[in-house]
Amino acid sequence: MTTGLIPGGQPPDPRPTGSLPQQRREPVGPAAQHVENRSRSSVITARAAASFEPVGRSVASARSFVRDTLQGWGFADIVDDAVVLTSELVTNAVVHAGTSADVLCLRSDEGARIEVADRYPEREIPLQATAINMGSPDREGGRGLQLCAALAGRWGVEYTPTHKTVWFQLDLPARAVGTRAAGPALPSELLPLADGRVRVAVIQIDRTGHITAWNEDAEELFGYPAEQVTGKPLTDLAAWPHTPGTSTGIAEALRLSRWEGSYGIRTVTGRVTPVYASHLRVRDTGGEPSTVCLLVRDHERAVLQTPLRVPASDTSTGSEGQSTDPFEVFIGSPAPDDLDGLLQRTVERARDMLDGDSAFLLLATDDETELEVRASTGLPSARQRFARVPVEAGPGRYGSARMPAVHDDLTAVPGAVPLLNGTGMRSVVTVPLKVEGRLTGSLGVAAEAPTRYSNEEALRLQFAADRIALAVESARLGELERLRRGSLSFLVEASDLLAGTLDRDQTLALMAQMTVPTLATWCAVYTIADQASEPYLSYVLHEDEELIDGIKSLLTKVPPPDPVPTPGARVWTAPGEVAHQAALRSSMRSLGLSGSPTRQVTPGIGPTLATASAVGGETVVLPLVARNRVIGMLTLGKPTDEHFRQEILELAEDLSRRAALALDNARLYSERTAISQSLQRSLLPPGLPEIDGVEVDVIYRAAGEGNEVGGDFYDVFPIRDGAYGFAIGDVCGTGPNAAAVTGLARHALRLLAREGLSGPAVLERLNSAILDEGARSRFLTLLYGELRPQEDGSAELKVVCAGHPLPLRLRQDGSVEPAAEPQPLLGVIEDLELYEQTVTLEPGDVLLCVTDGVTERREGARMLGDDGLADVLTTCTGLTAGAVAARIMRAVERFASDAPSDDMAILTMRVPGLHKD
Repeated sequence: MTTGLIPGGQPPDPRPTGSLPQQRREPVGPAAQHVENRSRSSVITARAAASFEPVGRSVASARSFVRDTLQGWGFADIVDDAVVLTSELVTNAVVHAGTSADVLCLRSDEGARIEVADRYPEREIPLQATAINMGSPDREGGRGLQLCAALAGRWGVEYTPTHKTVWFQLDLPARAVGTRAAGPALPSELLPLADGRVRVAVIQIDRTGHITAWNEDAEELFGYPAEQVTGKPLTDLAAWPHTPGTSTGIAEALRLSRWEGSYGIRTVTGRVTPVYASHLRVRDTGGEPSTVCLLVRDHERAVLQTPLRVPASDTSTGSEGQSTDPFEVFIGSPAPDDLDGLLQRTVERARDMLDGDSAFLLLATDDETELEVRASTGLPSARQRFARVPVEAGPGRYGSARMPAVHDDLTAVPGAVPLLNGTGMRSVVTVPLKVEGRLTGSLGVAAEAPTRYSNEEALRLQFAADRIALAVESARLGELERLRRGSLSFLVEASDLLAGTLDRDQTLALMAQMTVPTLATWCAVYTIADQASEPYLSYVLHEDEELIDGIKSLLTKVPPPDPVPTPGARVWTAPGEVAHQAALRSSMRSLGLSGSPTRQVTPGIGPTLATASAVGGETVVLPLVARNRVIGMLTLGKPTDEHFRQEILELAEDLSRRAALALDNARLYSERTAISQSLQRSLLPPGLPEIDGVEVDVIYRAAGEGNEVGGDFYDVFPIRDGAYGFAIGDVCGTGPNAAAVTGLARHALRLLAREGLSGPAVLERLNSAILDEGARSRFLTLLYGELRPQEDGSAELKVVCAGHPLPLRLRQDGSVEPAAEPQPLLGVIEDLELYEQTVTLEPGDVLLCVTDGVTERREGARMLGDDGLADVLTTCTGLTAGAVAARIMRAVERFASDAPSDDMAILTMRVPGLHKD
């Protein structure tokens, strides 16, 4: 891949042009009539280009290139759409068209234009007045233009004689511009509440995201001394919403010139403190940028929050007699452009409007059967956020969702509003949010005193709810669309990662790393070996690595969840209950309340409480089903009192289906690999015998990944007292088929030799056995001999060389000569007439036997050959048998840079000298 980046300026058009450009460019799509104006009217401020080869891995590389480029330009809002479109278009080029792909990213003030060009310029232009059939979105290929039409603001196709280019334009969303404003003087009782002393943490972050300054208020709020956090990334402390496709990440927020909003900071005790933050990007006199962050407790946000612009006509009519927009009167202007901000503003204004102590807003699911808590004020929001309650049926139902309702005293009607159980609220008024008659949510205001609200307050709140319902529904649909697009991008990359490995342990690790922290705070994967086995805890991951061991220890004490094949997520309460009980026991022991003698606080209480907090929220289990069998469970968890969003659970369910198939594929591959390796090892000799007076050594290399045995083989074995057989052979071909003949030859040699047959007789009978294999037979070259050490220190060898490379004899004076004559190979003709030759190895002599994988080692047109092997052997005088084999193998490996394509075997035998070498 080649890339280039040119900041600023107007680059030349990268596409080739011909002498008749108007005839060679034929755009299609909704922007065809504006082909000359689409984005060329904008000033291009930066460009990035890359080329990708026509191989499958280029698709993932192209996605990474586009993602990194747009993130670097600060275009996080359109990254997910750009990655999905680029993935489809590059796949069309490198996979379907089989050509390389050129990707060009152009930045302008309005957004980004991305062009994908291939070298397959086939025109497919619809005729005018003919309906365009884009095909089914569910089919495997051809979705590129369909996605462009759905996601891009503008798009088109251009042709030249050598290229086809598909381009699309993604515009940045409009941002409301805020201004400062001053508020009127207010009576003391109307001022916002704050602690006795408001502490403002001042933190400075350098350009790499690391903390460089940490004031005393930050130390007081979060418990960390400055020296402990200086130099660490702020992301190590910040608890940020990681939902795909929604909200800006903390790293992106730190790079913006200004930012204001809420997130959490993990304190020294491990708990998350909600804070309201104001970020300002500055630079020092040397031009080095940094970010100054001001943080207060979330309930003290009025200290930092930028005042809202309120029109002067909020409480009166305009000069033309027209009343102010009721929505702006209630929400303020400008309205937040994100759903969470709009909902939070809504509950705060509703509480203030009715002078309540708390307020909450719930959104309905698509089928209107459940309500999900999305915003609250004056309540423990961290505990309630994303909690779900049924609307009309089941325990804890929300019975007052569809009509306005006033409850004078909740103690008289327990459970009427499940959200308020245990909060101390006594009176409450709730009203529905409806759009075109369909329930989309519920808004409520509560007070600690009874009988605070009447029908008049219900009418006022209903009036406000009617004004904001459409805006809330529109923002909710926009959030769902962004989440859908982010989820699509997430699943594309997850599928790529899971398909890229067949290793079981790596697949388990990928499953956990993809879910934490994107979908959950912690994750555990259970696997089931077979239907008779119990689920086994195989992998645990938490976003804080220090908590992993504690969670793993806790889960080993909890019976695993039942392997139910029913799709979807189901709640699992056991981990939270056991963690709560363990924390309670630890606390009682530390206080001396468990019946044991009073003692100081137990050192282990901190980790126990941290583990309990980590798993104290909602825990769900998703089955891992592959090939109609439950092979495991994916367990996702949240920290204390947090809940999962329904959209996240649906995304996790999609991921679990892909992960289950990848895990089962890895299991099948591992089983077959283990079987193959076990069978292959059975074809190798169990070991080399110890021969008095003769050194023997072997080096064996099988060609092909995962192969331990191929077409080459060797053996050294005792025949009878004082006599040993040795063999080295090469079956035609490599791999499993050749290994089958290898096993036949090696075992037949041992049996025939121990029957007392001579060398030629052994090989003649082996030849008949190979021919009896019929179509499965393969010809075989074989060097077989019998070795008998002599009393004078020499060794006598009787050798038969049937079509095999000749053995070489190295004498003490360094001379090398063949030790046998060539004879016909085995497995070709039926009637063989073989004879054996006698060779005597004197003290210090070496006999080298190799297969043709050694002599036929190639580097281009060069081949090692018999002469090259003999030259290497002449340098081995005085070496042991093992050292001779090792030197030969090194010479073979250095002769060529490529991996060997043929099996290799080296067998050396040496008669030691009269004196110890």
